[in-house]
Amino acid sequence: MTNPQKLIPLFERTHWIIKQQTKDLSHADSLLQLPFRANTMNWVLGHVLHGRNLILHSLNLPPALDETRASRYDRESEPMTDADEAVPLATLLAALADSQTRIVAALNETSEADLAVIYNEKRQTTVGDWIEFQHWHETYHVGQLEILRQLAGTDDKII
Repeated sequence: MTNPQKLIPLFERTHWIIKQQTKDLSHADSLLQLPFRANTMNWVLGHVLHGRNLILHSLNLPPALDETRASRYDRESEPMTDADEAVPLATLLAALADSQTRIVAALNETSEADLAVIYNEKRQTTVGDWIEFQHWHETYHVGQLEILRQLAGTDDKII
């Protein structure tokens, strides 16, 4: 069974890393493209937020970013390079902070029995399994932020 209290520090850690890796960067920095097929920082952050919207949904909470805007960052969508199409970096970071607050509050009010409820009948996945998977997926993308921060010319070390 998934213990909701053990999930909280995991989300706190990745949110801290996101804040550190995006510190002092501009919206234009978030749209820099590596010289090969890869996602921009803006896409990575939007994709993390899309995943957090899925977590919020599994906890019966509204999304942190409007689903229409968040869907642009769905799996296998094209890298976000158009400044006019991209959600502004400040908006993404504010929505991520909102998702953080609400996920932690929800987990504080959630029991192990709540997380044991089947979320996906076909796969026999529980709510807890789903949240754990989404967090693992988040860590994969949060790791990409280090290289994308360096692409913006920071030449620093966060972790």
